[in-house]
Amino acid sequence: MDDFLIQYRQLGDMFDTFSMGVMVVGPDRKIISLNHSAEIITGFNESDLRGKDCSQELLEPLCGGHCQYLDAVESGRQAEHVDFEISDRNKGKQNITRIVSPIYGPDGNSLGCIEVFQDHTVFKDLLERVRHDDRRLKIILDNLDIGLLTVDRGGHVTFFNNRAETITGFNRGSVLGKSCSMIFGKTTSLDMLLFKETIADGQARSTAEGEIKTRDGQAIPIRANYMALKNEDGRIIGGLATISDLSLKYQFNSEIRGRYTFYDMVGKDPAMQKIFEIVPVVAASDATVLIEGPTGTGKDVLAKVIHNASQRSKKPLVKVNCAALPDNLLESEMFGYVKGAFTGADQNKPGRFQEADRGTIFLDEIGDLPLSLQAKLLRVLEDKEFYPLGSRKTTRVDVRIISATNQNLEQLVKEKRFREDLFYRLNVMRLDLPSLKNRRGDIPLLISHILKRLCATRDTSVEKISNDALEVLLNHDYPGNVRELENIIEHALIVCRENIIERHHLPLSLQGDLPARLPEAPKPSFEKNIQYSEKALILEALRKHNWNKGKTAADLDMNRSTLWRKMKKYEISS
Repeated sequence: MDDFLIQYRQLGDMFDTFSMGVMVVGPDRKIISLNHSAEIITGFNESDLRGKDCSQELLEPLCGGHCQYLDAVESGRQAEHVDFEISDRNKGKQNITRIVSPIYGPDGNSLGCIEVFQDHTVFKDLLERVRHDDRRLKIILDNLDIGLLTVDRGGHVTFFNNRAETITGFNRGSVLGKSCSMIFGKTTSLDMLLFKETIADGQARSTAEGEIKTRDGQAIPIRANYMALKNEDGRIIGGLATISDLSLKYQFNSEIRGRYTFYDMVGKDPAMQKIFEIVPVVAASDATVLIEGPTGTGKDVLAKVIHNASQRSKKPLVKVNCAALPDNLLESEMFGYVKGAFTGADQNKPGRFQEADRGTIFLDEIGDLPLSLQAKLLRVLEDKEFYPLGSRKTTRVDVRIISATNQNLEQLVKEKRFREDLFYRLNVMRLDLPSLKNRRGDIPLLISHILKRLCATRDTSVEKISNDALEVLLNHDYPGNVRELENIIEHALIVCRENIIERHHLPLSLQGDLPARLPEAPKPSFEKNIQYSEKALILEALRKHNWNKGKTAADLDMNRSTLWRKMKKYEISS
């Protein structure tokens, strides 16, 4: 639990950059931390509140006497979004937007909650004075740290501030005078409907979790507020929308909790767009899914997205790597065994299919499943039941099966290495992920997405990648696909001590200006280069800090638990 809360506390430090308050509360409702912005907004000091009961200290002044955290946990919702006015410690009135989100561990138990809130008091005052043609206020609005756009009664964009340009990727010249559907998507989207209704009746509206499309066609999550604009006679002349980018929140949750969503799927290539279009339909069904694609293309991420978007999302997603387990253990691991089934079986042990009951089982590398087990898997697909090892009674399960392979199953069928009847049962919905070299146009999008996610979880800040380094990344063939690209960027973040990733921060095998090797000399693999560089960095930092693990972890911008895990991986001992 400590690792989770430490990482959420680091999130508070990052949100200080956006002047957004973050408070972390434990499962016992004891206050763990407030970031600097939270102190400014609330008027309370972290030192005065740390360790105290949230319900006793803040329930009335900040929560209006009602705990949204408990409501969210009891109802099973991920977050509660509230806009309200409070009196701070100094009796001043403030307009606050607050999101209360429970923190759940891998086992689904609540670890506490995180509250993110932002003061819109000054912003609201400005909006009350804004006029359609007030240039001075437009200059002020242009420099706010929140995306803002205005439209006329026909929905055509009349103003688009700097932050809106940053969030969407559109420059104002390309959107002014155009329909705001360029930003919010189809005219039937929820955000467009809310905006139209606001302009029609003058009533303000908001979405806790909306969506917009960037210039590159990437969907990003937003929080939006809509209000009508009126002239001095009180007549509605248009509307105003504020948008806040929630990508950081989603990327942080994806990394920490493994809760991948549609926003983790990145790409504008036609092959990827077809997958994006069909995945929501596939997820809503209970059909068996087969995911094919080369190693490192993201088959496991796609499986998680399908599960998390399905009706089974609150139940387990159990992964079995069919290539990682020995044949003699695979059957007992998948289907379990009963007491006395073999020597040492002193009690019943449920298998992975039982663990996934009413949820999803993900069979990775299904092409490596032994023929002896394929018949048993076929029975599970057909009858939803199987015999645990050593049992004479069948066990029934309600499980959705998602399988993945980097092999050509049709070819394996022809070679009699995979059952034809099982192939057709698995191949109900088939999704083919292309290799990265076949969708090079997606590389810049993936670099940006991966960089944001890694920076969020490592509490580091890299402003950009230099043109020289970007040229190297854009021209690499990526035999390891997206996973290789992610490893390259992670390597660069470890080595980089500045705000810009340069060419010399990339792995040695990519830098290009290396001495020529003799033809017979084997070229080190990409993974070996990554591991060698990371191991060398860790050893250097350990020696620098006299093997003090805490100081070493801080110097490398990683958690102590991460440092211990990497030391074990590279067999580094003091």
